[in-house]
Amino acid sequence: MNFNNNIIKQNDWVKRAYAGGVPMGADLPANSSGGRPKFIVQALKDPNAGNLDRIQIIKVSTKSGKSTEKVYDVAWSGHRQIGSNGKLAPVGNTVDLKTATYTNTIGSAELIGYWEDPDFDPQAYATYYARVIEIPTPRWSTYLAVKHNIPLSKTVPPVIQERAWTSPVWYTPAK
Repeated sequence: MNFNNNIIKQNDWVKRAYAGGVPMGADLPANSSGGRPKFIVQALKDPNAGNLDRIQIIKVSTKSGKSTEKVYDVAWSGHRQIGSNGKLAPVGNTVDLKTATYTNTIGSAELIGYWEDPDFDPQAYATYYARVIEIPTPRWSTYLAVKHNIPLSKTVPPVIQERAWTSPVWYTPAK
């Protein structure tokens, strides 16, 4: 599990987050001191699904009519590190294509992380949402191919990384 800040290690972080923050789906108030938005994210795996690979924050920022999107890895499983290219290495793959099975020997059952927007511009509109990505698992077409003893598709990848995402949080600059 990757902890980016000691805040999460404090026993009262949930209480502090509810008292001083906004939930997903809300408007983030403009900060007169120009402080960067801070996010705490937590995800638990579905008991009947693959373990979790990572949690990302996706930021869409708009200024002067131009929008940009950036993806930030916030929390991830294993002992991987962000590389010099700014990317996180893949979690791995336990999928057995011959049996359409996988094992939860990689990934994590729970991920939690803390993130501050390093590129925050208080004069730009911003939308933030979290995305949670599971480890690779067989695609439905792979399950069917194995079940019916037919070849795997040559046009559709046999493995997928399922994902879930939150409602966004919106930031509007002060007028």
